[in-house]
Amino acid sequence: MKLYVAIPVVLLALLIAASGVAGITRGWVLPTNRRPVHRPRLYGWGQLVGAFALCSQQVFFWVPSDPDTRQWGSLSGSALLLTGLIMMMLSHRTRGNRQGSGTP
Repeated sequence: MKLYVAIPVVLLALLIAASGVAGITRGWVLPTNRRPVHRPRLYGWGQLVGAFALCSQQVFFWVPSDPDTRQWGSLSGSALLLTGLIMMMLSHRTRGNRQGSGTP
């Protein structure tokens, strides 16, 4: 097993998961993302789904010896990662399209 690839990815997933748990339980978001995030709990759930997807991709890449299982596991991990990214995208503020200058 190539631990020099698996260990950093799992550590990154743990950091993302910790940030997601903080977003879900306390509504806390990293300072660089505070301004655009409108719903921190949804953002936290998206981070948790993304962290789980990274871990599942690593598990399905390194553990099974069957190529079909490896392929479907990686594909399901990619779908989970995309789902987490969409959840994080939906938690951001939308920019309104204002008509006019806003002054009477």
